[in-house]
Amino acid sequence: MKLAFGKGRASSLQWLYREAGLAPDVQRSLNFMMLGNLCGSLFGIICGASTASMVGLANDLHAGDFAYGLINGIPQAAMLLQIPFAMLVSRTQKRKRYILTYGLFARMLWVFFGMLPALSARAGSGAPLRALIVLLAISSCCSAAVNVCWFPWFSDLAPARIRGQWFSIRDTIIAACNLCFGIVVARMLDTLPANSRYVVVFIIGGILGMADMICFGFCKEVYSSQPVKMAASAIGNVLKDKPFMRLILMWTAWCFTANLCEPYLSRYSINEMGLNFTQMMIFGTAASSLMTIFVMRRWGRAVDRFGCRSVMLVATVGAALANAAYLFSTPGNVVPVMLRNALGAAFWCGSNLAATNMQLYASPDKTRPIYIAVFSCATALLGTALGSLTGGLLLEVWETAGWFTGAFDRYKAIIALATVLRLIVVATMVPPLSNDRDGTPQMLIHSMFSALTGRERT
Repeated sequence: MKLAFGKGRASSLQWLYREAGLAPDVQRSLNFMMLGNLCGSLFGIICGASTASMVGLANDLHAGDFAYGLINGIPQAAMLLQIPFAMLVSRTQKRKRYILTYGLFARMLWVFFGMLPALSARAGSGAPLRALIVLLAISSCCSAAVNVCWFPWFSDLAPARIRGQWFSIRDTIIAACNLCFGIVVARMLDTLPANSRYVVVFIIGGILGMADMICFGFCKEVYSSQPVKMAASAIGNVLKDKPFMRLILMWTAWCFTANLCEPYLSRYSINEMGLNFTQMMIFGTAASSLMTIFVMRRWGRAVDRFGCRSVMLVATVGAALANAAYLFSTPGNVVPVMLRNALGAAFWCGSNLAATNMQLYASPDKTRPIYIAVFSCATALLGTALGSLTGGLLLEVWETAGWFTGAFDRYKAIIALATVLRLIVVATMVPPLSNDRDGTPQMLIHSMFSALTGRERT
């Protein structure tokens, strides 16, 4: 299989595979994984947390800030099921079967989300919102099997030395496709009739999500170890792994502080700043996608050259400061949205890339599924979900109390709070890795500056 996303990217992949000496069937499997990841990313533009589609649907279902936080938190809370799924995968070694059953069913449910507003005419005003929460919970619980299958499966196929560059190529391709697809989705939301736009959009999203899962049916199943019957003590072994626990603690704290405000920025832009879906997509998703295309390959090389910790330190500081652009927002002003998404994407793609590689480096091959499951559960539940719910609760409490009115409203207050907390996390909690590169953040910053000024040596 050859990816038809441009000759340059396909050539880069083929060169990467040849350098690693990968067999043709492994190359084909990695290409199908990349295609699946692309479909999953397009699915996420419609069905992911805090997307324009989900913001509009939540508004139509009259969800308040806390209810909206709950909608964002449910998929993360469901990650707790990754632990029993990880034990099941390690014992049975049937990754493909679980992705093509649990994962496919989870994505199929999304085709029904757009039909929920129609329930308002036949049922009480709260019925569609409750139905949304139920469908989301079922889908999220089934989706818990996907992550514990995908990460170990990929790590068994791809040697460690090519993972950073593979991820950077993948993310560059995804960003380019997100850019085009996001604009199309936004125009559909703005121009389709109100009674059909969510039906059409979420059916498309559900189909893309199912295509993501189907791609894994064409991937070769490879296991680096024999089946392992994990007992509950396996979780205890993870908890005793101090370097890995430091990584979990840091990323959990980062996810918590980020999600105090992140889920509400799109809603703030649409409801308070008065931007339409197309403006949000162009100055939000499109701006971030363009920046990701420009910088992603550099982050991939930086991980391989300077190490994950240096990339994490530099990228998280930039990502934390990017949200401060919203502190200068005014109704109808798209500049803060564009600055936040463009500058933010330049850095958060680096922090996410570093976090992914740090998980793979810090987890042993034989028990990687349970390590990934514990990592995902802790960061999703105590980080993303709790942060989102806390942010929604604070916003509702501040509104009830009448705090933060005028130009510095409650949304700007929580953005400022989250920014300060994120910088504290970066300054105190980013851990080193025993097998990380010797590069320093200062060396990385110098390299980035040299690249910007055209003085970097290749």
